[in-house]
Amino acid sequence: MTQDTWSIGELAAGTGLPVKTVRYYSDSGLLPVASRSSGGHRRYGPEAWERIRLIRRLRALDTPIATITQVVTGERTLEDLVSSELGAVQERLAELRWREATLKALDHGDGEERLRRLEVLSRVQRLPEARHTLTGHWYRELSSAMPRRRLDIMIAMLAPEPPQDPTPVTALAYAELHLLIATPGFTRWTQDYQEEMRDGPAFYAEIDEAATMTAAALSQGLVPGAGPVVDAFVSAHARARRESDTPAFRAHLHRLVSRSSAFDPRLERYWSLVGTVTDGRVLNMTVAHRWLTEGLYLSIT
Repeated sequence: MTQDTWSIGELAAGTGLPVKTVRYYSDSGLLPVASRSSGGHRRYGPEAWERIRLIRRLRALDTPIATITQVVTGERTLEDLVSSELGAVQERLAELRWREATLKALDHGDGEERLRRLEVLSRVQRLPEARHTLTGHWYRELSSAMPRRRLDIMIAMLAPEPPQDPTPVTALAYAELHLLIATPGFTRWTQDYQEEMRDGPAFYAEIDEAATMTAAALSQGLVPGAGPVVDAFVSAHARARRESDTPAFRAHLHRLVSRSSAFDPRLERYWSLVGTVTDGRVLNMTVAHRWLTEGLYLSIT
């Protein structure tokens, strides 16, 4: 090419695009006009060729014209576009994976079971909203007097992220978490929990240490019994109540935790479902509570 400018027809012929497409790009402001002919027709410079190449490549990725316009006018960078489109694709893939897992879950069981699953799974087809529902529920239920860091830890445990690569089992488990929080009276256990933990940050620091030690004991398959794990658990409660760690206090604490609603079968089911959703990465608080209760009993007998 030895000429400096080209007409719409020449651009179309040179790029293999229909004239109406090139005209549309021009009318949309995507092609810079270099000059006008004596008859008032638009003429395009070398940059128009490069612009058309960029437009065609972006269109091959199904990028909308409005978005392409933002890129070629400098309103958005190509890096921003790629990042945004990648995020949108990943979100869409997550939706499709969830839909696939849902349909597979519905493909099992008899008619009655299928209808039950449909009712449960219909609660969580909009994942961002479903997670918001779960976290919002627990932020309302748990005490705002709890230190923010501890509250956030509890919420992260009670309201896990939807599984990234769901199976029919994990999708159904995540949906059933939402079913349980909607059960009347389910969260009455939070009142007991908050009453036990009423004495401020010092208690939470110590109970966190006891929880960490309990998780380690469970992961190692240790049997319940007297020892540093139970001692840490008792110490947290003794300090919170301004009591001493005595046999009498341990007996009193055992009576309290034995009748705790932490043993509510619905709560046990909830923590079991959390374990399914997170592939066991979250400590099952009901199992931990039972382990500590048994260990506490053995420490006073």
